[in-house]
This record gives sequence, structure tokens and C-alpha cells, in this order.
Amino acid sequence: MRLLLLGGTEFVGRAVAEAALARDWEVTVFHRGRHEAPPGTRELLGDRTEVDGLAALDEDPGTWDAVVDTWSSAPRAVRDAARLLRDRAGRYVYVSSCSVYTWAPPAGYGEDAPVVEGASPDAGTTDYARDKRGGELAATDAFGVDRSVLVRAGLLLGPYENVGRLPWWLNRVARGGPVLAPGPRDLPLQYVDGRDLAEWILGACEQGLSGPYNLMSPQGHATMGELLEACVRVTGGPAELRWTAPEVILDAGVEPWTQLPVWVPPHSDLHDALHSPDVSRAVATGLRCRPVAETVADTWAWLQDIGGTAPQRPDRTVKGLDPEVEAKVLAAASGV
Repeated sequence: MRLLLLGGTEFVGRAVAEAALARDWEVTVFHRGRHEAPPGTRELLGDRTEVDGLAALDEDPGTWDAVVDTWSSAPRAVRDAARLLRDRAGRYVYVSSCSVYTWAPPAGYGEDAPVVEGASPDAGTTDYARDKRGGELAATDAFGVDRSVLVRAGLLLGPYENVGRLPWWLNRVARGGPVLAPGPRDLPLQYVDGRDLAEWILGACEQGLSGPYNLMSPQGHATMGELLEACVRVTGGPAELRWTAPEVILDAGVEPWTQLPVWVPPHSDLHDALHSPDVSRAVATGLRCRPVAETVADTWAWLQDIGGTAPQRPDRTVKGLDPEVEAKVLAAASGV
């Protein structure tokens, strides 16, 4: 198989590149040159946000079985690339997001749930949900419904993470001491390891799949307790998880998802949206999710290899809780 990656040097794109190389695929990476491309790939350089930014891709004579695009800003960048490639590639895989669904989606929502309105493939940068939906429309406009795959990913974790969720928890636990552990301990989580997402994408290309897919683990694949306990084990630090009731955390003004990454309170719109989608379609077409302990251990090993500080995307909010705020909440908390 011949694969073209638009991006391919960070997080999900890098995971896709490495998984494809492991399958002996021929991989071309089109990127801006800000990060090193995975060894073994062929590089084309260009900035799709600039005038003539696709020139290297336009002038290249290559054809591909599939294109994978992880873009998450102005939809017109997806539009321009997809139009350029529609006669040179067999399939267009756009890594979208479950954020495209109209807020607030009900628990157990599937791919047929309503999506946000007002998105356009011709738009500049708007907001995350409409940008991703606009990217979906751009892909399907150029390649048609039958040759496009819309990967509606949820929470993404694993090595190369550049958003700051699991790396923050690992570094916080490694620091030791009492750790504010947001309860309940058995809170069910849904997420996907970037490497498992990558393997599903490649399988989708091989199978000739099309259409939208919710892409994250089945609900309850892990719990908040299993995630944080795995962090304690792999870091080996003297951390003490202090499980704290959601009400105490919320009353203290702590923001779920951002200040306490991954966590959102149970029985909330946020939890239904982020940790309850129906993923049966993805599972039926080959999605396999590794144990949470493996994701945590491999992410910690990667962090150690790069000196302990994870890269941070400039277009994403910084995650984590200030130590002074954590100490105040712990002082006021009653265990659960």
C-alpha cells in the first residue's frame, strides 16, 4: 500500500506513519518541516496555510492508495488538499472528532446523531467543532461519501501526546505526595491510544471502508481508578491517591477536563459526550484497544526518553492543576 500523510510528524500522524512502516507500506509525509519525519518515510515540504503551500505536493508525480489528514484548523486547508488529490488517491481518511456532534449529545449516541450546523468546507478558522465538521465536508465533497472515511476520535492518549493530559498526570504522580484523585474511583472512561487509532485507520484503508466512525474504546474499557493507579505503578514514586468526591472538586471551582485532565464529573453532559459514545461500528470493523496499563507504561517510557517534558501544541490549552489549588482542595476534601 502507498500512503500519503498530511502531517505525520506528531502524535496521531506519527503513530500512523510508524504503524504503516511496520506493515511495509510506502509512506510519504507532507509537512512543514518543523519536526523530524519518522525514519523510513519520504518527505515533501510545504505549508498548506500559505499561498502555493501545496506546490511540492502538486508537482510530485506520486499516486497513493490512501491519504490520511489530521488537520484541525481552517477547513479550506482540507478542501484544497482533497481537491488536489482526488484523482491521485483512492481514499481520503480525515481524522475528525466527536466534537462535531450537536451539544449535548445523549449518552450512547452513534454516528447518526445530529452534527453542528454552520460548518463550511470553504471556511477559515472558526471554532474547533465547526472546523472539524468543515473538514469532514471538504473531504466528502472532493472524494465522495464512498471514498472518504471520517474518524470521529474521542480522547486520545499514548506516546507522542502533545496535548498535555496523560503526561501531566504521570509527572504529577511522579512528584509524589498526596494527589487529588477525582472520584468516583470506578468512573468509566472512554479514550483511544493513538497507536490503536492508527492501526484501525490502516485497516479501514485495507478494507475499503467509508463514512463516519466513532473512534474510542468501548465504555468502561478503563476507569479513573485504573488509569491513576497505573500511573502510580509505572512512576514508582511515593504518591498517595486521595479520592475526592466530585462535589468537593466542583465546589472549589476546579475545571474538569482541563485542570484535572481526562476527568469529567459523572451524570453530566460532559461525561455523556466524552465517555459514552456508541463505538460498536468501529469495533465491528477491527478496532482493538490495548490495556490502559500498557498505554500508561509506554507513555511514561517515552516521557523519560525525551527528558520528562512532553511537547505542547500551541493551539491547545495548557492542562493541569496548580499545586496550591490542589493543596486547598485536599484540605477541604472528604474521602470517597
